[in-house]
Amino acid sequence: MRIALPFLAALVLAACATPRPPATPAASGAALARPAEAVTVPERYVSQENPDDELDSLATWPTEDGAVWLIATAKNTHELVVFDADSGEQLRSVGQRGTADGQFLRPNGVFVYGDLLLVSERDNRRVQMLSLPGFRSLGSFGQDLRSPYGLWAYEARPGELQVYVTDSFMDGADFRTVPPLEQLGQRVRRFRIDIAPDGQPRPDAIGAFGDTAPDTALRIVESLMGDPAHDRLLVADEDMRHGTALREYTLGGHFTGGGVPPGSFLAEPEGIALWACTADTGYWIVADQLRPFTVFRVFDRESLAPRGAFSGQVTAWTDGVALHAAPTARFPQGALFAVHSDRAVAAFDLGDVARALDLDPACLQ
Repeated sequence: MRIALPFLAALVLAACATPRPPATPAASGAALARPAEAVTVPERYVSQENPDDELDSLATWPTEDGAVWLIATAKNTHELVVFDADSGEQLRSVGQRGTADGQFLRPNGVFVYGDLLLVSERDNRRVQMLSLPGFRSLGSFGQDLRSPYGLWAYEARPGELQVYVTDSFMDGADFRTVPPLEQLGQRVRRFRIDIAPDGQPRPDAIGAFGDTAPDTALRIVESLMGDPAHDRLLVADEDMRHGTALREYTLGGHFTGGGVPPGSFLAEPEGIALWACTADTGYWIVADQLRPFTVFRVFDRESLAPRGAFSGQVTAWTDGVALHAAPTARFPQGALFAVHSDRAVAAFDLGDVARALDLDPACLQ
């Protein structure tokens, strides 16, 4: 099993989505004019639509023959869908509905590290580990999770991954009834995976965290993404009744009080990607889940100050995104991939994005 993956080559987020009852006109998918601050960056492709899948989260994996797979979770069909990242062609689907190893129940988050694929399953209440390219199940962990959605991981030290999973359990059958504040201290769950010399991952639970103050509690959580260079974890709170925001935590689980504040998004903040241009500079790209066009908001990697926004000509209602900064045959300066309306994937050339927003040229080296 390949474990090493260059940190600057591919920083991937798997973001997930809950069902969507209307909370405001923006959240309900009402047609809104393209915000004046959003420039248009045409998609390089939009894949063929498959309405049955209900695609959610994305991750990329470079194959041994030089290609790149784009792996998507399909919540409605309980499987993973594999696309060719350069063309958008669907290559295969993996898995089926069930509780056994290699099966899924409403898979949501997906994350790739080396040849290790992590998939969070909301209705199986676990994170399943699989090896690539064969998608062989290596077991699962987190069986005490109640409603896992997004996940992100990083190599804390050689042979050890730290894994963060959002646990968006709700109070009773109503998925929008947030539990009492005192229960929200477990919104993010932490795990450690030790990679044995034989390649077998060995997971352990190491705690949970989440702020519980009325103004900053994590109420409805899905997407999260970390930046080890700045000891930062951004967690999206999608509860529009209290103001959507990206809350900032340290990797140890301490709430800093910072982040991207309420009022920065018109709808729910969904997929989050880190574009690491150098060891400590770059940008965050966050999907503002709007119709008729998703707005991708760009923030400075270090200060979190806004650095512009863009949308495509088609892409809407985005859940997950995946940023692949390493060059590919079609995208020599890297690509941003995004889910389009639950039924397709879209690709943006990072060179197009950088030029449209006048971003740091170091990102394109």
